[in-house]
Amino acid sequence: MTLTELKYIVAVAREKHFGKGAEACHVSQPTLSVAIKKLEEELQVKLFERNANEITVTPLGEEIVRQAQSVLEQADNIREIARRGKDPLAGALRLGLIYTIGPYLLPDLVRQIIAHTPQMPLILQENFTVKLLEELRTGEIDCAILAEPFPDANLAIAPLYDEPFMAAVPGSHPLAARNSVTAEELKKETMLLLGTGHCFRDHVLEVCPEFARFSSSAEGISKSFEGSSLETIKHMVAAGMGITLVPRLGVPKEALAEQSAAKKGSTGKDDSVAGQASFIKYLPFEGHVPTRRVVLAWRRSFTRYEAIAALRNAIYACELPGVSRLS
Repeated sequence: MTLTELKYIVAVAREKHFGKGAEACHVSQPTLSVAIKKLEEELQVKLFERNANEITVTPLGEEIVRQAQSVLEQADNIREIARRGKDPLAGALRLGLIYTIGPYLLPDLVRQIIAHTPQMPLILQENFTVKLLEELRTGEIDCAILAEPFPDANLAIAPLYDEPFMAAVPGSHPLAARNSVTAEELKKETMLLLGTGHCFRDHVLEVCPEFARFSSSAEGISKSFEGSSLETIKHMVAAGMGITLVPRLGVPKEALAEQSAAKKGSTGKDDSVAGQASFIKYLPFEGHVPTRRVVLAWRRSFTRYEAIAALRNAIYACELPGVSRLS
């Protein structure tokens, strides 16, 4: 058997499809099918049940696929050991991020990586938490930036920062005249949520469980809408369709600067900005401030310790306004 054959069976087991498995391995489907059949003949076992509409892994195949994944990871480790002998940071680092972190952290993070470790480019992927955890397990990515909590996957975890939430309300909303807001005051508002699968949706529901009530007659939130991305939801807020919560790094610097300038203008200190229209007002919470903990996770078997340390240093070198850094 060869490492290539092991790579093929891992891909088919993951994709549950020969064509998609071949695409993931950048080979034709006949090439992949012939190699897998050859491996099955050599092992004298059936790895996959080939049905009309789907491919399933046999019980014995599941065990063999797990071992194949381990062998592939160990083979990668040999390459990494050799590479570290020349430069511990040489080679790309495959980094996954959840959708509500990537757009706000990456611009600064990529600049830091280019400036300090250009020999370690980042291969980036955004996805849902559950998908990133699976890709960590199978070795498709090396590490991931996630928000707790998430299922224990026996990963190594390094806390990065605690990030507060802010309420985003339309500029024409009565709450926009306020300097802060409470969770209690949001209960009867129309809440705009991310769709199922986004962990940030769960964070919002933890802050105000009433947001889970979809009925217009229910006590608490009157109605809720779902969006595919936080940026899309912000546009809905700007259009006056409702309110939402935003992680602190997701609040544009210009918006806070404008709010601060407008506040000074209202007291007579800067009349030139007093009349500026603001489509969204970002409000901090009074009293208990809801937050999320952002962490870096990687497989315990991952051997590029220097790369993980360099990535953490690059994250800490980012500006990260309004968050509490953790060591």
